[in-house]
Amino acid sequence: MTSTEPTARRVLRAPAEHRLAATVRALTFSPYDPCARIVSGVFWYASRTPAGPATLTLRADGDGLIAEAYGPGAAWIVDRADAIAGLRDDVAGFAELAAAHPVVARLAARHRGLRMPATGQLFPRVLRAVLEQKVTGKEAYRAYAATVRHFGEPAPGPVPLLLPPTPEAVAAAPYWVFHPFGVEQRRADTLRRAAALADRLERCADSAEATRRLTAVPGIGPWTAAEVVRVTYGDPDAVSVGDYHVPHTVAWALAGEARGDDARMLALLEPFRGHRGRVCLLLAASGIHAPRFGPRMPIRSFARF
Repeated sequence: MTSTEPTARRVLRAPAEHRLAATVRALTFSPYDPCARIVSGVFWYASRTPAGPATLTLRADGDGLIAEAYGPGAAWIVDRADAIAGLRDDVAGFAELAAAHPVVARLAARHRGLRMPATGQLFPRVLRAVLEQKVTGKEAYRAYAATVRHFGEPAPGPVPLLLPPTPEAVAAAPYWVFHPFGVEQRRADTLRRAAALADRLERCADSAEATRRLTAVPGIGPWTAAEVVRVTYGDPDAVSVGDYHVPHTVAWALAGEARGDDARMLALLEPFRGHRGRVCLLLAASGIHAPRFGPRMPIRSFARF
């Protein structure tokens, strides 16, 4: 599967301010993500589709984007390339909400080309989110990359990417397979349970249904569900309740308070209901952080599940 010629192509119209790299960065775990990366301004995204494996590329071209794809699932993934590029993201009404707070208004104007992608594929995001539970970002990436390499297979196209693992392979693996990747039994069992239910989860009609079904899986809580639906469905209201850092960031940015808990975060975000997750995205894109106190040391995000 090394063909250098795409088998499907589509020209997408995009707003002049659209920022492709900033939008799709949510789909990459790091610059070295084995399944998705940005190379010389071109986004490459390996996926398993209902029609078979595919690799999608997105690149800016004049007033729009060029979507091309490789592999048996090329037509399927090109058909939803606009969603993956964030072009189906509905920002209607957000400008009025943002205007109510000077910080949010300023960030909304500065990052008006930032959109929320929607992949329509749930299990790959579950894989990443579960592996991010209760560990540092570096530990999570190492576990994710090792898991993909263990289960993955080469993706179509000229760039050496790997396909995400199949839910069937993950569900069938005993928990100790994940130990060399730095994944303890609790997360391994959570991942295996979600993988066993992946077919049912993938059929969820919307973000709300997916959240209900995800949080019914032992080991998956509000934080993990929000991380999944924000990218799978492009849910602009998904808030990662249970995160160590985000409540502090929201409290600092919106109220000048150096520390905040989930209740305070949700209270401050309430005026933006419908776009609460978008506000968090804007804060992250702007690099806003609450002041750090105490010695400089890695902070484990122990609350996330």
